[in-house]
Amino acid sequence: MLKVGVLGAGHLGKIHLRLLQQSDKYNLVGFYDPSKENAKNVAEEFGYTAFDSVEALIDAVEVVDIVTPTLSHFDCAKSAIEKGRHIFIEKPITKTVVEAEALKTLASQFHVLGQVGHVERFNPAFTAVKDQIENPMFIECHRLAEFNPRGTDVPVVLDLMIHDIDIILSVVKSHVKSVHASGVAVISETPDIANARIEFENGCVANLTASRISMKNMRKSRFFQKDAYISVNFLSKESEVVRMKDVPANPDEFAMILQNAEGVKKQIYFENPEVENNNAILDELESFADAIKSNTSPVVSLRQGTEALKVAQMIIDCF
Repeated sequence: MLKVGVLGAGHLGKIHLRLLQQSDKYNLVGFYDPSKENAKNVAEEFGYTAFDSVEALIDAVEVVDIVTPTLSHFDCAKSAIEKGRHIFIEKPITKTVVEAEALKTLASQFHVLGQVGHVERFNPAFTAVKDQIENPMFIECHRLAEFNPRGTDVPVVLDLMIHDIDIILSVVKSHVKSVHASGVAVISETPDIANARIEFENGCVANLTASRISMKNMRKSRFFQKDAYISVNFLSKESEVVRMKDVPANPDEFAMILQNAEGVKKQIYFENPEVENNNAILDELESFADAIKSNTSPVVSLRQGTEALKVAQMIIDCF
């Protein structure tokens, strides 16, 4: 079991603490929170050990789980890496691309591993179909949320849209060619709603919409590729695959068949893959433990977290 400590005991930090304590791959040593009152309350309510400083916690563990506000990610991660500790860091990796690049260099220099908390990679609706997403040429993502003051310290692009940016970069095997975007600040000081169009060198186009002032919650992505349409509902954890194949010699009388202008006929097949229920946060934390044990690249590496932040920053620069 790897000795782990958590930096930050806010809403998400408490979830991480609970799951790490449950995991048989980690030994939860304790946590640090800058609010003495909150640290005292969390320690008393759940029985976790509260440390007096970031440094004291880092010294006591092998893995540091950073669940602090984005503004402090870099300083916390730098301190941990320089002590030779592996880091799990919540998304976005850091506030700036310069900081993210510096962490990548540091991690390499000190021979430690880092994973970024892009939790949707572990969403069972996505994992059920990700191997069927092959060379998509058009992607559409909607991530809408009701207003919550948590997260409004950063633009909606870094708060919500970055999830979809990371998913897209994980399935499109091409470099970003151009980005066009617009965003509007409605309640916050930074944009609360944004739309972006990402064009890739291979011709793929991704259209993303994110809002944190919606009347309803939605987290849905659609992937269009040659002879297939794949839909992933990250919220309801459902997937659908619609395929078009050549019509068999003797089609079923109830078969759905389309014929284009050239007379080519295709039969449509509907598939709803089985989606296994899981705890995506626990899965991402335990996958990092596996990567450390086997010394292999984490599912969402610091490099990938940096690439997602780069694209997010390109979008923000359009506003």
